[in-house]
Amino acid sequence: MLLASINLNKRLGADGARARFAAWLRTHDVAVMVAQEPYKPAARRPPLLPGYVFAGGDGHLATWVREGIATPAVSAPTGWAQRVEVGWLTVLQVHLDAYTSAARTTQLGELATLTAAEGGRPLLICGDFNLAPRPQDGLYDGEVSGFTADTERKALQHLLQTAWLVDTTSKDTEAEFTFERLFTGKLSRFRCDLALLSDHLAAGVPVVARHEVRTGPEAFTDHSAILLDLPLTLEVAEPDDVLFAISDLTGKQPAAAGARSYQPHKTAMSRQAASPAARAVTRHLTGPLGVRTVLDHGCGRGADVAHYRAAGLDTDGYDPHEGFGWPRPERDGYDLVTQMFVLNVLPDPGARIRALQDAAAFVRPGGHVVVVTRSPEEITKAAAGGSWTAHNDGYWSSEGKGTFQRGISATETTALARHAGLAPATGAAGLTLPGVSHIVLVKPEP
Repeated sequence: MLLASINLNKRLGADGARARFAAWLRTHDVAVMVAQEPYKPAARRPPLLPGYVFAGGDGHLATWVREGIATPAVSAPTGWAQRVEVGWLTVLQVHLDAYTSAARTTQLGELATLTAAEGGRPLLICGDFNLAPRPQDGLYDGEVSGFTADTERKALQHLLQTAWLVDTTSKDTEAEFTFERLFTGKLSRFRCDLALLSDHLAAGVPVVARHEVRTGPEAFTDHSAILLDLPLTLEVAEPDDVLFAISDLTGKQPAAAGARSYQPHKTAMSRQAASPAARAVTRHLTGPLGVRTVLDHGCGRGADVAHYRAAGLDTDGYDPHEGFGWPRPERDGYDLVTQMFVLNVLPDPGARIRALQDAAAFVRPGGHVVVVTRSPEEITKAAAGGSWTAHNDGYWSSEGKGTFQRGISATETTALARHAGLAPATGAAGLTLPGVSHIVLVKPEP
C-alpha cells in the first residue's frame, strides 16, 4: 500500500490546490496520507477531500485514508508529532521547529524517547524535519548552509542508531532536494522532508520523492512529497466506520469487515520424529557450545522436545497455543533457545520482533538462540505452486485456515534480532538444511 507524506503549507483551504491535491492522490492510488501544515490552524473543520476520509489531526498535522479503508487510531503525543497506527506499523509524522536549532535538537531527543516507548514495533518517522541531515543536504546560494547545527545532526544520528532506523531518502550521489525557495534573491535548497524506516523493512520498501507536487503545472504545495510502498495489507472499513487501535498480533487481530483471524498454530506439523533442524542442532551445535539446558520456543506438538531430551539435554518446551499443552516455563537462564519455523508464520514484522524478544528473555547472558525459518526461495516456489494470495509481506498459505507464510533470510532475521538485544554468534557451526534459512544468535554478556 502507498503512503504519502507531504508538507502542504496550509494550502488545502484553496479550492484549486485542494482539487489538484485530490487528483494527485487518486492518480497515485495513495492509501494513507499524512500531512504537515495541511490547512490554517484556525479552520474549524478539515477540508473535504473527495475519495478520502479524515482520520484525525488538525491544521498542524493531519491524516487522511482512502475511502473503504479502516480508520487508523490517531493520537498526538506532542504538538509537533502525530502517531498513527497503520496495521502493524507505527507512523510518527513530525513537523519540527522551523526557527531554532536548539528547539529541533530538543525535539529529536524527545522523538528518541517516543520511539523507545514503542518497544520494537516497526516504525516510520516521516515529515518535515526542517534540517539538513548532512552538510550537502542544505545549500544557500550554492554553498553549504549554516541553518542546521552540528547538535541537530548528532541528535538525528543518535535517533537513527538507537531506534535502528534508516534514512531512506539519503543517497550516495548528489542530494535530492525536497524544498527550494528564494530568500533575498538567493536560492535555498534543502533535503528536509525525510522518511526514517525500521532497518529490517528498509531494503524491501521503495521510497521516492515526487517533485511535481511543487514544480509542475499541477503543483499544489512548495515541498516535495515522499511516497513509500509499504508491505502492508489494510483492512476494510467497518460499516459504521468505528475507530479502533490495532492490537498486538499474537494469534488474532481486531475484527473488521473482511478481516480474517490469523491461526499460526495450524501450520504446526504432526511429526513422528524430530525435525531435520532439531537433529542438526544436536549434531553440530549443542556439543561445541557446551549446551546443557534447552528451551524449544514455539515447540508445536513437541516432537523436537522429545528429541533433545533423548539426547541427554535438560529440555522444556513452550508454545503459546494452549491446545498443544506446553505452558510457559517458570524458569529462565537456558543455555540454548531454539525457535524453529516460528517467524515465517507470523503475519507482520512487529510480531516477529516480539517473538524474538520473548525467546531472548529465556536465554542466559552468553547463551544462544537458534532461529530457523523457511527461506525466501522456498516460499516463492510454494506460493507459485499453490497459487497463494499475497498478504502483507508474504502470503496466505490458506485463507480458510488463516495461515500465513513468508520466506525469511538469515540477514532479515539478524536485523529483527537486533531489536531483541541479540547478535550473530561468531565461530558457531552452520546447519546445512535444504529450503531453510538459519542463524545462531548470542545474548551478549552485560
